[in-house]
Amino acid sequence: MKKLIWAPAMICAVMFALAACGGGGEEKKTEEKKEEATAPAADNSMVASVAGKGKELIAGQDCATCHKETEKVIGPSFKEIAAKYPATDANIATLADKIIKGGSGNWGEIPMAPHAGVPKADAVEMVKYILSVK
Repeated sequence: MKKLIWAPAMICAVMFALAACGGGGEEKKTEEKKEEATAPAADNSMVASVAGKGKELIAGQDCATCHKETEKVIGPSFKEIAAKYPATDANIATLADKIIKGGSGNWGEIPMAPHAGVPKADAVEMVKYILSVK
């Protein structure tokens, strides 16, 4: 009989403790969601302009078969390429030619397939994007 009296009292005490400590914060979660929804969006215009056309061109090719932005697959990651080659006009031209003509020996035994159908201007945009990956 004593146990039946104490059970509701214990439940009430636990509920009070949770409420006092911030538990059961449905109201708080709702307020946080409202704040997130009304927070101004980050200005990514600079990032978009760097990635822009080059990233889109890469997405339209078969680059992802051998390359990822931050992980080595068959070929080096874009991040590794950017670390090895500073974004100079000479490096951009050389790497654009490698995209078009293919290449081998710089990153191991597996050669990079040529992409003869890629216009030089597009290859340059792709390289500019690759060299921007940090």
